[in-house]
Amino acid sequence: MSEQILQRYEVQKQLGKKAGRKTVLAQDAQTGQMVIIKLLNFSSDFVWEDLKLFEREAETLKSLAHPAIPSYIDYFEVEEGNRSCALVQTYIEGQSLEQYMQTGRIFIEDELRDIAEQLLQILIYLHEQHPPVIHRDIKPSNIILVENLKGKVGKVYLVDFGSVQTLASKAGKTVTVVGTYGYMPPEQFGGYATPASDLYGLGATLIALATATHPADLPQKDMRIEFASLVNFAPPFFEWLEWLTEPSAERRLKTPMAALQALLTGQMRSGNDDSAIAQPVNLAKLFWEALWRSTVIGGGMVTFTAGLYSTAVIPVLGTALGGFLGALLGFPLGFVNGILITLITRLFFFRLKYIYLYRRVVIMTSTILGTTVALIYFKNISSNASNINISLLLFWIVAPSVITGLCMATASRSIAYFYVKQHKEINNNNY
Repeated sequence: MSEQILQRYEVQKQLGKKAGRKTVLAQDAQTGQMVIIKLLNFSSDFVWEDLKLFEREAETLKSLAHPAIPSYIDYFEVEEGNRSCALVQTYIEGQSLEQYMQTGRIFIEDELRDIAEQLLQILIYLHEQHPPVIHRDIKPSNIILVENLKGKVGKVYLVDFGSVQTLASKAGKTVTVVGTYGYMPPEQFGGYATPASDLYGLGATLIALATATHPADLPQKDMRIEFASLVNFAPPFFEWLEWLTEPSAERRLKTPMAALQALLTGQMRSGNDDSAIAQPVNLAKLFWEALWRSTVIGGGMVTFTAGLYSTAVIPVLGTALGGFLGALLGFPLGFVNGILITLITRLFFFRLKYIYLYRRVVIMTSTILGTTVALIYFKNISSNASNINISLLLFWIVAPSVITGLCMATASRSIAYFYVKQHKEINNNNY
């Protein structure tokens, strides 16, 4: 196998094998890039449905462009030996979550939340395609984790689109039943698949990672996965997992957008409509909330931290002077920050769809604004000093500026919390 050459691809090793299929790691002789090649053999037990799914996977990957999904590279037929089709895609150097489970690793709640957010962002992208792309086989072995060195869970990739559904009737009926027992919802056994089906697979995967046990091996009651005694989660996250794995598709969260918003806001189940939060809050209320929160919280924090910071140099007098200078900067800056966050919210997020993105945008915007303005402000204050050495630069200019930026970020976090909470309340009132 290691000496085999498929067109311009030099096979390095075999990664997996099952009836009629083979997956190998190869190197592109032209670019030197490592790639994954999936092979479908036309053997004696070949069925045309396998070729249909294989070609559908190739066409789907060809149409997708997402940083957390393998990219399509090539598709060709192999004539030598047993005739077969080959699908070439980018290689992701990491371990599957299944491999982590095999080592006995149990993921904690914060790690599971991170994995869930990343996968939901991928599913949002897939389900918003035209037509929607439903993976139908979300499970640990189809999720690659590339860990980082910062103590966080790392980057997650969704792979293996061999069970993907792109075309369906209005009822979501398909001819072939695909998926993996324990990770596929009841409706998939009947050949039905909807976006909610992928959410069930996600929930079952997270439960597996939390217990180091496949859902098929866990006890069940009324078709529900029983895992309460094996985990120690905060109530909102536990209920969210139960919501994802509802046996009835009608009682399950319907879309990855709704699932992401419920996860980030701690939304509990209420009523029968689990659609995504889409109603905008009152603009005037948003404006005043943003203004006072940014001015009072942001400005107050800048004033307090400036006084506290100066106390370390000159007790009492330094506290008063630092607080005064902080107030001159903090309250006007907070006022401007409130207006800016309102404008960003109104122009880009007034019908809130991407909560995670919204929070990141407003926090980063306020951090950059606060730090930049503070750098200019403290630089001008220190301009009368006889000489500005490195210590003066760091202690009196850079450090206070960074602290100011973080204060503004905290104020904007409060605004984002209010805005998301308003959407949640409007959504609950519409049940």
